[in-house]
Amino acid sequence: MHVILLSGGSGKRLWPLSNDIRSKQFIKIFRKEDGTYESMVQRMYRGITQQDPDATVTIATSRAQASTIRNQLDDRAGISIEPCRRDTFPAIVLAAAYLHDVCGVPEEDPVVICPVDPYVKEDYFAMLKELSNMAAEDDTNLVLMGIEPTYPSAKYGYIIPEDKEEKSRVKAFKEKPDEETAKTYIEKGALWNGGVFACRLGYLLEKTKEILGMSGYSGLFEKYSELEKISFDYAVVEKEPRIEVLRFGGQWKDLGTWNTLTEAMQEPVIGKGMMDESCSNVHIVNEMDVPVLAMGLHDVIISASPEGVLVSDKHASSYIKPFVDGIDQQIMFAEKSWGSFRVLDVEEGSLTIKVTLNAGHGMHYHSHEHRDEVWTVLSGSGEAVLDGSRRSITVGDVLVMKAGCRHTVSTESGLTMIEVQIGSAISVNDKQKWPLETNGGIH
Repeated sequence: MHVILLSGGSGKRLWPLSNDIRSKQFIKIFRKEDGTYESMVQRMYRGITQQDPDATVTIATSRAQASTIRNQLDDRAGISIEPCRRDTFPAIVLAAAYLHDVCGVPEEDPVVICPVDPYVKEDYFAMLKELSNMAAEDDTNLVLMGIEPTYPSAKYGYIIPEDKEEKSRVKAFKEKPDEETAKTYIEKGALWNGGVFACRLGYLLEKTKEILGMSGYSGLFEKYSELEKISFDYAVVEKEPRIEVLRFGGQWKDLGTWNTLTEAMQEPVIGKGMMDESCSNVHIVNEMDVPVLAMGLHDVIISASPEGVLVSDKHASSYIKPFVDGIDQQIMFAEKSWGSFRVLDVEEGSLTIKVTLNAGHGMHYHSHEHRDEVWTVLSGSGEAVLDGSRRSITVGDVLVMKAGCRHTVSTESGLTMIEVQIGSAISVNDKQKWPLETNGGIH
């Protein structure tokens, strides 16, 4: 089974845990049996590979999210990087070309496309496998998953099937209606359109040529910014005559707000948090190393991270985006392919960061033009390279890199450092990468 997961989003509605780099699908909020926590993307990947251990998973995403995906999934998943955001049709056909041209997947193989972030259980992944099998065997160009509605939602589009059988031809599509219209759709057997479908890879490649007049991964990647912003539904699905829908009656939730996300949490408190007995329907999610206490509250979400603190009625939390849009500040936490960083202090002319380097990883060899850096090792050990000279580093060591100094650090066991950046123009864009060359042995 080949699966393309669509990973987008700017992370506005789950502030302060999310930001422009750390969208909702990367927040580790779901407790596993061993007591650790996993994110939506980790949960989705685990479910797919448990259903089909031989499954290949490719994530269509932006360059900004690629490092976080590498952090959470290592090299287990392929990544189709979108040069810029152009909606779901360009993202899907670029990923299809990536599978064919880069990964060598044959045109006759089926592929399943779905969002990365719904809250689902084992039966959903079994349905993905069934969709894949149908796409490989049936004389149909597209097979959709139609989700049995649990209420007359105005947030979703609807699929109108020809009948109420488990598998049916599609009669029509309806855009997001008002609630009264949604009730009439549901009475006629309508299903939510969750953006999940399967087809042969060759079908996607054909549609690429037909609609865009071009094909091939390198060409699509080069011209990506010029492609029309259009959804796959508009460009392909709603115009396809040979299309079927398979009913899915299992659990499916779009966890796009704090209100819906807390419904899926297995416990009321994550991190350091306490509440008295008078609290009801209160959730605390705290990533800070300070305690949070709630007393006498009802229907409230409290969330704290280096980005900020949210205290909100759960229903009102759905309307957070305009307020977050007005916040302009340094990103305070991010996961990278090599580990993570957390900003501790921001001053005029300086930035202090706690850097965690995961075992077996290293940074790029790089330099900065407009700032000096000072690294102090707090825990672990590793190897640093400064202007070509290698040296072992361990707890208590201090390294000073003046502007222009080429430097990197790597570790086999794991390493934590405090990094202080000093300069008049500190910027994430002030970074130049270099090929790593050394001047001899470790000293």
